[in-house]
Amino acid sequence: MNLIDEYISRQEAAVRLRLKAIRETIKAAIPEAEERISYQMPTFWKGRNIIHFAAAKKHIGIYPGREAIVEFADRLTEFRTSKGTIRLPDDQELPLDLIADIARWSYHKNAKL
Repeated sequence: MNLIDEYISRQEAAVRLRLKAIRETIKAAIPEAEERISYQMPTFWKGRNIIHFAAAKKHIGIYPGREAIVEFADRLTEFRTSKGTIRLPDDQELPLDLIADIARWSYHKNAKL
């Protein structure tokens, strides 16, 4: 079991399912990126951190950085955002297509190839 599997396994069952869906979505969107733990969060990395995600009390945070929040502002109107954070409430359906688009954009913008 790797560190991301361990991180996910420590969460409540419903949150584990959501984290797994986010992880698989990002992994499919940017298969070239490596998985690791950074800042105590699951992270996709390619020469630098590309995108993080983490469970919180009533949401899952996606952390693609400030520029991604600006770039996708028109598609993030139903979510709380701040600086480089998107909060996905536990009681809303996950926007997996949006997460994939943000991951791809972040990869092409920030990866060190």
